[in-house]
Amino acid sequence: MLIDSHCHLNHERLLHLGGPRQIIANACAANIGGMLSICCRISDELPQLLEMVRPLPQVWCTVATHPHEASDPAEKAISYDDLVRLARSDQKIVGIGESGLDYYYKLATVEDQQESFRKHIRVCIETGLPLIVHARDADDDIIRIIREEGAGTDLKGVMHCFSSSRKMGEEALACGFYISFSGIVTFKKSLELQEFCRDVPLERILVETDAPYLAPEPYRGKINEPALAVHTAVKMAELKGMDYDLLAAQTTKNFFTLFDRARLPS
Repeated sequence: MLIDSHCHLNHERLLHLGGPRQIIANACAANIGGMLSICCRISDELPQLLEMVRPLPQVWCTVATHPHEASDPAEKAISYDDLVRLARSDQKIVGIGESGLDYYYKLATVEDQQESFRKHIRVCIETGLPLIVHARDADDDIIRIIREEGAGTDLKGVMHCFSSSRKMGEEALACGFYISFSGIVTFKKSLELQEFCRDVPLERILVETDAPYLAPEPYRGKINEPALAVHTAVKMAELKGMDYDLLAAQTTKNFFTLFDRARLPS
């Protein structure tokens, strides 16, 4: 069994593949045993996201404001106390994310992104939920803020869709974070990322699709879905020189260790 640790099941592009129930049926056929659907806008996305995942026993969700949305007035109006309350409001919410910094697009101001990121980290510390980190062209500030806010705490989390430098990855591992690999690791030119994947400790890796984005080879350029996580995991097993089933079992164990509120039906 494999877990897709990061996808966007409510994304409009996935409607072209038949919607959430068809996506889940496809995933089950590929032996994907669970998936985490990520929140990017609390103000107008979270209620519908929760409504979608509640009847789905193998699907969980998160709560957070994506860095692209950090300057939006409705998102800025959500206080620390509001976010703590929301994080505790439903057992289906198993993480805080995705949050972080994106200096590539800068769709929100750097100041708003950093303020939002710090708020999310503090909520993780308060609630014990893991942090899902989006990082693009902001490696130094990401690590600096994690260290500043997380010092002396039990902060835990994952670097989602990792494609940053080895230095940043090693610093994240030193902070106790997991590293999640997406379809990017299957791309032919991702040689440095593949080399880093070989070296990440097996007990600290996760697999994700980031669906509907970043479909792995041989589906690159098409709409991604959780069923395609298998191709990323096969590549990761190849890079690590290990049996696919062992990698799937370990990354599944890692998911439930990190997202310890998530439960499969017995």
